[in-house]
Amino acid sequence: MKKIALCFIAICLMMMLAACGEKTKDEAAKDLSDKLEESQGYKATAKMTFSTGEQPQEYDVEVWYQKPHFYRVHLKHAEEKQSQMIIRNDEGVFVLTPALNKSFRFQSDWPANGSQAYLVESLIKDIQEDKEAVFTEKDGKYIFDTKTRYKHQAMFPLQQVVFDKKSLTPGSVQVKDQEGNVKIDLAFKDVSYDVSFDKSDFNVEKNMMGAMVETPVLGDGEEEQEWAVLYPTVEIEGTALTEEKEMTTDNGSRVILTYEGEKSFTLIQEKLETAPVMLTTSEASGEVADLGFAVGAMTERSVEWSYNGVNYLLASNDLTQEEMLNVARSVQGSMVK
Repeated sequence: MKKIALCFIAICLMMMLAACGEKTKDEAAKDLSDKLEESQGYKATAKMTFSTGEQPQEYDVEVWYQKPHFYRVHLKHAEEKQSQMIIRNDEGVFVLTPALNKSFRFQSDWPANGSQAYLVESLIKDIQEDKEAVFTEKDGKYIFDTKTRYKHQAMFPLQQVVFDKKSLTPGSVQVKDQEGNVKIDLAFKDVSYDVSFDKSDFNVEKNMMGAMVETPVLGDGEEEQEWAVLYPTVEIEGTALTEEKEMTTDNGSRVILTYEGEKSFTLIQEKLETAPVMLTTSEASGEVADLGFAVGAMTERSVEWSYNGVNYLLASNDLTQEEMLNVARSVQGSMVK
């Protein structure tokens, strides 16, 4: 009996020691938060795939972050000649399109106003604010299944975030719709907390010039190429295309698509040339609009973005902001005139 009792005590001790090696969700989240708090910022690279349209869109992502609120997010399309950048500095939030030498300027609290799959601090905040998040520890990884904080959460309400237990750096993020289908798949390639920056690293003009060197701009005969009019592929019940009008402009041509019905809207497409001097449009009341294949500007009644040298403006008094984003995200792929 004495041997049995000793064996039982030994087994209990082993179980207790094993349990001590496991973290709770709150403890793991605190470890992640403390790691970030100890640093002055970070640099990260990742591969991001959007599956919100007809064809998946792949981006290479580079993120620079310096405390307390300086950001530089460079998004490069893996196949198309498309590069965009989001910069936040003391002057505001800017979305840059180097191929057109064009930028949007916002007075916005981005990125604090919602989830951002490629920002470490945003992922940690998602985890901390979801009291119902499910946490598991497996193969040296912290795995969190959480709700997101996207402004239009119905589109992407769920996500799974994986951190490395040893380095406390993110490994992958999968953002899902209500049915659990992965719509944004992000794989981090490198994350470093041991970094330093110059203030000029977040200067808009400097970054625009640097990105224009890397990204082919419209010119050298490229503006002479034919461009296809794109149509929304999403179907809105009771709404249909009633008019298509083409106009000649100083920059080339403009096409206006008019959709009428219960949810009327207008879609304007215009081929643009690279501006000789950086053109900045102020959207004081707007917000950054992430469409997957492009980043643009959204207001109460419109969404504007640029893609492959074409500027798009979707305007409506009937569509909600979520519906406008759905329509805008569908303006891509093979549905052409």
